[in-house]
Amino acid sequence: MLNWLYSWSQWDAALAAAAGLLYLGYVLRTVRLARPLGQAGWRAGWKLLPRLVAFALLLVALLGPAYGLTQRAVRTAGKDLWLLVDLSRSMDADDVAPSRLQKARAELEELVRRFPADRIGLIVFSSEAYVHCPLTYDQDALLLLLNTLDTRLVPPGSTDLTQPLSLALTRAAASSSDSAGAAPRATAMVLVSDGEDFGDNQEAILRELARSGQRLFTVGVGTPAGGRIPRPGGFLRNAQGKPVVSRLQAAPLRRLAEATGGIYVELTDRRDEMPLLLRALSRLEGQAQQVRTVTVADNRYAYPLAAALLLLAFDVVLTVTVIKP
Repeated sequence: MLNWLYSWSQWDAALAAAAGLLYLGYVLRTVRLARPLGQAGWRAGWKLLPRLVAFALLLVALLGPAYGLTQRAVRTAGKDLWLLVDLSRSMDADDVAPSRLQKARAELEELVRRFPADRIGLIVFSSEAYVHCPLTYDQDALLLLLNTLDTRLVPPGSTDLTQPLSLALTRAAASSSDSAGAAPRATAMVLVSDGEDFGDNQEAILRELARSGQRLFTVGVGTPAGGRIPRPGGFLRNAQGKPVVSRLQAAPLRRLAEATGGIYVELTDRRDEMPLLLRALSRLEGQAQQVRTVTVADNRYAYPLAAALLLLAFDVVLTVTVIKP
């Protein structure tokens, strides 16, 4: 099946129109100069057809005709990146519009698009952690799963930040063992949460992170003033009947990042520090070169290009005397 690398655009139409006008001007000029001398300027008219064909072939080559598929080896130097996203009920708080989770989801979609050569995985958590998407190069699949993130995906419970970190470390270790004999891949984690942690002491997980040598970057979503948590018919209330106010807890997130050589950034309505995170992740160089086989369309632009060049060479070699002395 014939496909095209580029679609016909207004610029291609403008180029074709400009070429036609220039050639028309050339023909009219030749006729005008030959007429006072009693000569036939139309002797060069037979060259019009091969010139038009040559120009058409050049346009076809420019559009990149592709026929059939071919397998190509692509060598990449990338890293493994785990996204750990808090789906506890407090992520529905309204102190960041439209909600903490929706704001974080939009920023993570941009992050995924910025790193097409890296494997990215997704872990969701609350009181427990689950792998929502294993490490993958498939950006479209990952973006689709990001769009499904909702606080109802995980059972209700108090947030425990150690759960997703332990799961990510386990998965990273398994990935390293699967690639035995190859150079280790650089691994980083991005933890997105409002920082409310009701789990056990973090000392044990901090020691594991330090031993693994992996970098942890944390993103605090929310505000110190906090926001209410919407529920059908109103807002979540405590035992006294007052609305529960969830506030950003930056201290545990900042501590986790600093302990592993990562950075802590905040995401609010007035402060968006995600560009700092993207630059920091970009500076992490992939430590392993991996060869992947990809299926690509076989571009056949060389054939119409070669035919056009042959016709142009033929036009140059065969001369026609338009005006005789």
